[in-house]
Amino acid sequence: MVLEKYNRWVNHPNIDPVLKEELLSMDDKAKNDAFYTNIEFGTAGMRGLLGAGTNRINVHTIRKANVGFANYICGLGEEAKKNGIAIGYDNRHMSYEFAMDSAKVLSAYGITVYVFESLRPTPELSFAVRHLGCAGGIMITASHNPKEYNGYKLYDEKGCQLVPALASQVIALVNAVEDELAIETTNANEELIHVIGKEVDEEYYAKVLSIQLNPEVDKDPIKIIFTPQHGTANIPVKEVYTRAGYHFVAVEEQCTPDPDFSMTPTPNPEEPASYNLALEYAEREKADIILSCDPDADRMGVGVLHDGKYELLTGNQSGSVLIEYIFSQLAEKGKMPANAVMFNTVVTSDLGEKIATKYGVATEKTLTGFKFIGEKVAKYEIDHEKEYVFGYEESYGSLISPFVRDKDAPQACLMLAEAACYYHAQGKTLVDVLNGLYDELGTYQESQTSLSLAGQAGAERIKEIIATFRNNTPSEIAGYKVVANEDYGSLKRWDNGVESDLVGFTKSEVLKFFLEDGSWIAVRPSGTEPKCKFYYCVKGNSKQDAKDKTAAYQKAMADAIA
Repeated sequence: MVLEKYNRWVNHPNIDPVLKEELLSMDDKAKNDAFYTNIEFGTAGMRGLLGAGTNRINVHTIRKANVGFANYICGLGEEAKKNGIAIGYDNRHMSYEFAMDSAKVLSAYGITVYVFESLRPTPELSFAVRHLGCAGGIMITASHNPKEYNGYKLYDEKGCQLVPALASQVIALVNAVEDELAIETTNANEELIHVIGKEVDEEYYAKVLSIQLNPEVDKDPIKIIFTPQHGTANIPVKEVYTRAGYHFVAVEEQCTPDPDFSMTPTPNPEEPASYNLALEYAEREKADIILSCDPDADRMGVGVLHDGKYELLTGNQSGSVLIEYIFSQLAEKGKMPANAVMFNTVVTSDLGEKIATKYGVATEKTLTGFKFIGEKVAKYEIDHEKEYVFGYEESYGSLISPFVRDKDAPQACLMLAEAACYYHAQGKTLVDVLNGLYDELGTYQESQTSLSLAGQAGAERIKEIIATFRNNTPSEIAGYKVVANEDYGSLKRWDNGVESDLVGFTKSEVLKFFLEDGSWIAVRPSGTEPKCKFYYCVKGNSKQDAKDKTAAYQKAMADAIA
């Protein structure tokens, strides 16, 4: 099957010449990894390595995806075709080309297309879908993945990434395309392709600025170091900060939209190495906080000057600080809705939920992937049973105001800066705020480890790991009894042996183990990278106790799969 697919590609008259050259240089292993399967949609759409093959992101697999999406839109009727599709793209290799190709393919099906004039953040694409009244959207990005990757994310008319029920319809139509190499773009209808830019930017900036809770807070004492990591956050965050009156210094070497990310070890704010240059700037400028966005500006990382050194906050920690600030201000100003709800995921720390409970805010959990949070926002927008006040994931992404239906780093950057200024007036850093939450609600240490397992062999190994933990549920981990466990593949929970259903979730390969000390550990395959991820939310009597327990739990899980 692999060789058959390979030969069809290498001998096809329409094969992209660059891709053909790559095909001709492949050895047997490379051929297998490139053709053993078709690239699939995960938690954040279709994402993978750039290159030749059915299991790679390239002009042909992008066209195939677009034909499937075009047929899906056509199936919605003439109004959907007229309302059209908004397309955004980031700084990565081939992003512009894939965006233009997408526009051409869709227009050939009689679908109106709105393409941004240049790179834009993912949240602004989500906003544009809603603002322009489109039937859906496409974002070309691989988010925080390394430079070798790119991706293709689909959005519905609400500006939310396609949930599984809708994605499965598109996937079926994509899979029905028999020959992706035969798809042409020469029949594009240029009259249906429209360029968008500053007018949407201005509307988006105005909405971001509207989230401020204390716009008159004293901003003079706080200096911010900001880096877009060569990506799309550069202009919007600078613009919002300038208009709001914040003092910031940009890491200029990382402001260039460089697809090779030449001036950063990694564009992922989850990785400490991504802050190297920003830390140099911070020390030189004697800055108070560091804010770093990933390339498509849906994630934000935070560094805080505390007791003379910079501490990097995890996504769980920065999320908790934002929750405390936002909810305390809403309560203080009498603006907290009576039916307020916050959303996070099944692999997000327990601390955020405890803060929400303190302020009378309900917490609802979703699977990993912000589309599930967006789906819930849309539901409550219609029935008004509850009112949204915050949503976040452990993976450094949050949404403050739902005029966007995806993670929004420009919003997070603005609110985090405001929080830093507010607490500075009280003689506190953001780390002081976090430590205060630990003192009040319990000390938590969250962490994540992962196994990178590429290719077909890697995919099979990930399945083996999940099956091992599913079929042999541990009774204890590192000497602590497992008191409950959840399997989102079967949607079942066992609490001291008593079985119950997990309600309100779609099936997903996620396993979660709850320990007698109040900690939990979760295991899931990444939906965006060839990794098996392990999540740890460890409750300790102190920071050192939590740290020691974390090391013990991580070792125990590593030993279990060795």
